[in-house]
Amino acid sequence: MQRTIRILDIPVASLTMKETVDCALKFSINSENKTRTIMTPNAEIVMIAQKDKELKEALLSADLLIPDGSGLVWASKRLGKSFPERVAGIDLMSSLLGEAAQRGYTVYFLGAKEKVVREAKKKAEEKWPGLVISGFHHGYFSFEDSEKVVESIHAAAPDILFVGMGAPRQEKWIAMNQSKLHVPLVMGVGGSFDVISDKSMRAPIWMQKIGMEWFFRLIKEPKRIKRMAALPLFVLKIWGMSTTKHGGKKDIG
Repeated sequence: MQRTIRILDIPVASLTMKETVDCALKFSINSENKTRTIMTPNAEIVMIAQKDKELKEALLSADLLIPDGSGLVWASKRLGKSFPERVAGIDLMSSLLGEAAQRGYTVYFLGAKEKVVREAKKKAEEKWPGLVISGFHHGYFSFEDSEKVVESIHAAAPDILFVGMGAPRQEKWIAMNQSKLHVPLVMGVGGSFDVISDKSMRAPIWMQKIGMEWFFRLIKEPKRIKRMAALPLFVLKIWGMSTTKHGGKKDIG
């Protein structure tokens, strides 16, 4: 049974990166002929889920939730239990692509703009020799076209499906279509295709280590300021939960 820490009622796995990769690979074996899902919440997504019931249900339906953002790592410490490390979605995806190339697993890319996902496929095949990307599709399709996308995935028959359509759309789409996909492992990867295609740059390692990657993204994408307004509220909620009348900390189970 997975070790989890509940952050505002969202049970996030308390695993190292290696443990997470091992868990994901077990999912991809699909011995039970069941589609397993991995989602990558951060503080912003957890806050949206407090008001968006459909998103919350999608998160709770996932087989594995990983602490993608440094905000969740901070929250776990503040609440008296600590994640062993941050497990960023892009890093997990990169590890799984490397494993897929070595093990002969096929993957499918779904998300981003047509040009971006096509370039991500090219760059991934260059970076991980032997990687087989059996199909790809942009993420700008209508609800009516969703069935056609599912049929495209069926035809490609991948072992791992990476869905990068941004939150909360990708989480809701995965949850809605999980039973139809017939793919061993499905993972939400946010803007990872932008990073792999070199359309977007990740924060320098030193900023990642001190938990300031969100600030780097804000500088690069000022339009994110509205969504990030949820972060101060997240901090206040966690601070309030963790502080008792005597200045102690509450157990989060």
